[in-house]
Amino acid sequence: MIPFLILAFVLSKGKGSFLIAGYNTLPAEKKADYDEVALCKFMGKIMYAISLGILLVGLSEVLANQLLLVIGIIVFVVSIVFALIYLNTGNRFKKR
Repeated sequence: MIPFLILAFVLSKGKGSFLIAGYNTLPAEKKADYDEVALCKFMGKIMYAISLGILLVGLSEVLANQLLLVIGIIVFVVSIVFALIYLNTGNRFKKR
């Protein structure tokens, strides 16, 4: 969970775009079309949500609580599905 929190912190500051898969492989001309800071901040928020899911799964093991496991998995999966849908619809991060 610690690496995810570190990445979330870096991304939420608007830095670390080279860590975002797909974006880092774009040519410079195409990267200029995107709002890099907004994209990094959004990915930082998603990383915080994923970290929460991992924390809940870990706590479920320590506390022997199945409910925390289920909630953690739901948070993890919903965060990823939401991010995929949000990022790939509506051209939200393109510069205007």
